[in-house]
Amino acid sequence: MNKPFIREYFSIPNLMGYFRLVLAVVYMILFYYSLQGGPYWPVICVIAVSGATDFFDGKIARRFNMVTEWGKILDPIADKVTIAAIIVSLFWKYSLMLPMMILYLVKEGFMGIMGLIWIKKGKAVEGAKWYGKVCTFGTYVLMLLILLLYNLPERIANIFIILNMFLMLFTFVMYIIYYVKSFRSADEKDKKH
Repeated sequence: MNKPFIREYFSIPNLMGYFRLVLAVVYMILFYYSLQGGPYWPVICVIAVSGATDFFDGKIARRFNMVTEWGKILDPIADKVTIAAIIVSLFWKYSLMLPMMILYLVKEGFMGIMGLIWIKKGKAVEGAKWYGKVCTFGTYVLMLLILLLYNLPERIANIFIILNMFLMLFTFVMYIIYYVKSFRSADEKDKKH
């Protein structure tokens, strides 16, 4: 393997991204085990390590000039997989997570399809918009509150879940508007050339 390949796919921040993907699977196993009577503290530890890794991979990438095109794709994938793992695991405990899980899958599916269409048009995929970042942060906070407050009454958990669904729906609508405007603008530019 040559150095550019290793730098692109196996930089320290990207290795941290792969580690977060593994942690999402470990988290699911530990959460399920906790529902069967196993200890709950490892679940929280895994999420804490994943969050710390997420925080530091970006800092390291920028500080040591290790930002890569693959890392720009891998980091949000690791975020989405981690959030999906939390949503799925909480569905085992709270039934209202099902509509949230469906909304999350529809939103992320839409984002993935639009990103692929955008790439196919020869356009560069931009980073997350402010509302996407707010949604990711808000989802992490609300889901972590539910995780940390393990014996939270279902009606309180449902309030957090509904708040999160409104946040996801707002973000989804904002991204639809963004892509409609972007495609119209790109089509107008193509017609001029």
